[in-house]
Amino acid sequence: MNLITDQNKDTVINLINQLLNRCLSAQAFDWISTKFKLVEDEERAIQLNMAFAQVSRYAPKMQLENSVPEIAEIGKLVPGCDLRYWSVATLCRIALLMRVKDAKAELYLQKISGLFTAAEMNELVALYTALPFLEHSTQWIAQCEEGIRSNIGSVLEAIMYGNPYPAAFLPEASWNQMVLKAFFTEKNVEAITGIMERNNPVLQATLKDYVQERIAAGRTVQTGIYTLI
Repeated sequence: MNLITDQNKDTVINLINQLLNRCLSAQAFDWISTKFKLVEDEERAIQLNMAFAQVSRYAPKMQLENSVPEIAEIGKLVPGCDLRYWSVATLCRIALLMRVKDAKAELYLQKISGLFTAAEMNELVALYTALPFLEHSTQWIAQCEEGIRSNIGSVLEAIMYGNPYPAAFLPEASWNQMVLKAFFTEKNVEAITGIMERNNPVLQATLKDYVQERIAAGRTVQTGIYTLI
């Protein structure tokens, strides 16, 4: 099962293309449009790897404009996905990932896994943000769990904020670990997709212990935690 149906995938790609046309200069849009074709046609991952790394030369780091209609439309097609947390550079990288052909599942998985292995911080942010848009959704559970263990704040936020993948696919223990880490690292827990829907007794008990420890140590407790326990 994938979060994006085959029926919706082409529509999402077209909407992302429209967004890119809004956000990029004419030169940058021409560059990435050329790369789309090269990534689609190649058997190996040379063009994908090069383009993924080169995005920073062409795409601004600014966040996407909240008011553009494509953001709301993509959110409807990929429920729980909130593009307001994305940068233009992340949008570019996800657009590239969506051009990777899935004719051979093993090759597809190798290409995307290779990007995770070699990625620098901003590339990792894009990759974890892209989890709902990747094929073979269940194959990325271990990768998502690895990201949750990260100490890089922007990577954690890419997994947690406006990202429907964890709620849809993480096993309960990993989900609970992510929510607890969100409180430990003082993230905006309300931005976690599915935070109320996936609340569970084990998480509640853990959070109660956490609250008691904080209070006993004379530390403040995030008010949002009480909505879960």
